[in-house]
Amino acid sequence: MPNPPDSETKDAADMPKQRIKGIYMLPNMITLAALFGGFYAVVMAMNGRYDLATVAIFLAMVLDSLDGRVARMTNTQSAFGEQMDSLSDMVSFGAAPALIAYEWTLRGLGRWGWIAAFVYVACAALRLARFNVNTGVVDKRFFQGLPSPAAAALVAGFIWVATEMGVAASDLAWPMFALTLYAGLTMVTNAPFYSFKDLSLKRSVPFAAIVLGALLIAVISIDPPRVLFGIFLVYGLSGYAVFLWLKSKGHPISIISTSTQEPDERDMHD
Repeated sequence: MPNPPDSETKDAADMPKQRIKGIYMLPNMITLAALFGGFYAVVMAMNGRYDLATVAIFLAMVLDSLDGRVARMTNTQSAFGEQMDSLSDMVSFGAAPALIAYEWTLRGLGRWGWIAAFVYVACAALRLARFNVNTGVVDKRFFQGLPSPAAAALVAGFIWVATEMGVAASDLAWPMFALTLYAGLTMVTNAPFYSFKDLSLKRSVPFAAIVLGALLIAVISIDPPRVLFGIFLVYGLSGYAVFLWLKSKGHPISIISTSTQEPDERDMHD
């Protein structure tokens, strides 16, 4: 009589084969390109090319705004992509702007310089962590605190303008110190900054909107450093304006939803 088949071998044969998950190429390559922009910015700052360093930050911002949209349009969203995006943001909009500012002029302030740079980096990390945790409970029309790309644009834009104007970096050490602290601390406030997420690219718009877009491109091309810095400076102040306006009208100031569906933080730090 033949021996019965081994039970463990039979169970293993009956088990369905697990599908090996891959990584979506297109959105993650855009994220890697944004990460390279931040890395390149630091390298250029170390070589004294602050003009290229600041431009690299702005290019990283453009790429960062594309990866999520491309993932949604191509239906290639993934948890891996979300984590990769956060890590890229920490480098390009957290560490890179602080290191560029420190190399440019904060170094001359001694301990005050590196303290300002560290405060910015720490606030960027806290901002990104809070954003990831509160994604499901925050009004999507507004960011809770200044988004890290806009904070990086403030710091990089200031350096870009000063470099183009030929102003000595040593003359702007304390203004850079103040702006770095402002950008960093504003990231962790509760001030509501408009997110533009309710604007859909698939929705039809009036013809005048296309004309305004063309005019905006033309204005930026006249003097990119000053125009871009001006735009982000206004945006960097807009959250406090909205905050004060809501407070004066007696509306709820916090943009955190009143829903009790808070994110479960158990096992998050294992």
